[in-house]
Amino acid sequence: MNFKIISEVTMKLTIAAFSLAAALSLQAQPADPLMATSKGMYSISKRDVMGSVDKIPENLWSYQPTKDVRTIGQLFAHIADGQYEFCGVATTGAPVNKDIEKTAKTKAEIVEALNRAFSYCEEAYQGLTDAKAAETVKFFGMTITRLGAMDFNIAHNMEHYGNLVTYMRIKGIVPPSSTPPPAPAAKK
Repeated sequence: MNFKIISEVTMKLTIAAFSLAAALSLQAQPADPLMATSKGMYSISKRDVMGSVDKIPENLWSYQPTKDVRTIGQLFAHIADGQYEFCGVATTGAPVNKDIEKTAKTKAEIVEALNRAFSYCEEAYQGLTDAKAAETVKFFGMTITRLGAMDFNIAHNMEHYGNLVTYMRIKGIVPPSSTPPPAPAAKK
């Protein structure tokens, strides 16, 4: 056996395998992986908040466990305001003030405002690349990246989703993130 030929063939096959693996991994990566990850986390926060809207009956929207905390309706309106504040900073460099918590009072008004607010942030995600997300903006007296503002919004959503979870548990409602998935359909 000629070990020199075997070694050359093995090396060429190894290089080809690594090249193919590298090419495949590049294809699997989104164009802007930082923004794609953030958007994925944002989608989870939106799903949990909007799932709570669906689970909490209208007669509980005025529920307030103590006088020192927001009602359920106020929490949803506050979350809607946050979408404009944080995603506004990420896109324009300044928060957008809609005063939803002060103006929207009924479930229908708040749900409509939430839908518009989440759409506003989804548009913000569409306009941000990883490069643009690394740019800095002023944020409540600090300098942070645009991505930092978007991720702060996710944290804010989940903070108040945690409030909603507590309210739902007090009222015997299983929160969306704890609801088991539906059983698979029986095979015929």
